[in-house]
Amino acid sequence: MTSTLLIAFRHPVVRLSMIAIFLFGFTGAATSPYQSVIGITELGLSDAFYSILIFAAAAVNVAASLWVGVLADRIGNYRILLMTVMVFGVVGYGLVYAVPVPASFVFCTLVLLPVYNSTTSLLFANVRAIANASGGRDAAAINSGVRAAISVAWVLVPGLVALVLTGSGSMLPAYLLACLGCIVNLALVFVKLPAAAGPPAQISHRHSYLASFAEVLSPKVFARLMAVSLITSTLHVNAAVQPLIITGTAGGRVTDIGAIVGIVAFLEVVFIFVWARIQLHLHPVTALAAGTVLYAAYLALLAFSSAPWQIYALTPLSAFAAAALISIPITYIQDLIADRPGLGSSLISVNLFLSGGLSAILFALGTRFSDYSGTSLLGAFAGMLGFALLIYLDGRHTARPSAC
Repeated sequence: MTSTLLIAFRHPVVRLSMIAIFLFGFTGAATSPYQSVIGITELGLSDAFYSILIFAAAAVNVAASLWVGVLADRIGNYRILLMTVMVFGVVGYGLVYAVPVPASFVFCTLVLLPVYNSTTSLLFANVRAIANASGGRDAAAINSGVRAAISVAWVLVPGLVALVLTGSGSMLPAYLLACLGCIVNLALVFVKLPAAAGPPAQISHRHSYLASFAEVLSPKVFARLMAVSLITSTLHVNAAVQPLIITGTAGGRVTDIGAIVGIVAFLEVVFIFVWARIQLHLHPVTALAAGTVLYAAYLALLAFSSAPWQIYALTPLSAFAAAALISIPITYIQDLIADRPGLGSSLISVNLFLSGGLSAILFALGTRFSDYSGTSLLGAFAGMLGFALLIYLDGRHTARPSAC
């Protein structure tokens, strides 16, 4: 863990990126728990309309991330793009707070905030470009350090925001806090992030938008994206069924949900660095495959849990395996288009969209033909299906050391 942090911290731009990604995580962690409450309860959107809105926003986020990623590769200037998308965040969060009406909420959720969410792809692209410049040796350690910063935000911020909102009749101040976080982040990038030297020396046909999108959809890239999405969809399945199993067949209380989620989130931060060390000795595919098998085993054990203590006992396994599934895929996905940091990092958003859609399908099928425990087992099966596809596509490469 210490060596991983040293690798991540020794470059000033990576240090800045870790702070920036923490502040980005701050804005999400401050608002995501309250978004549905604000949209449905406070502003009066229907459940069906809110569901369509969230799906459409996710699709816009994918398109925006891809577009921004291609643009970043074309102009080679992450600073100006980061400041631009952060302005979208300032306006998006600020407008919802200042003008709390359904129209502003829908516009910001559907247009402004999805563009702002491409911040994470740009930051990972920026640090990947740094890793590429140093031969790519430290890519896993750098990505782990930056990814851990988001997890730290999700460990610390929800509880702090809950304290701030205690006694408040509205959840809207969470959007004000997020707006302030965006302003601080924007100022940090403006003052501290050095300007790029200029666009790449050569801009080939591959940098056109159509060619870039075709590259994403090529069988070589998209098949591997589907394998990773099947694997990471298990995280979403767990997020949906774990609270229901805790308060259902396990006979737990609502307070157990918060305690278990908090324990896992804290342990994940530690285990992210452990996996970064493991990747020094294992090929990323091997490490990801190992994490997948462990998480599938966790979901299977969760399905048969019949008491709260059993789920508490599973938290180390859950956190250790989840840490692999939220950190290792970043490097693997970027390596799919390794020479295009912007486009390669935008695939992170594509993976998030695909995994979210797959998890929704799994949840619908599982709850239609079984119960929540059966849905957990279905999630484990999907993870193992992704594992099999991953091994089929890249298993032959696992014997050699990673280039990263």
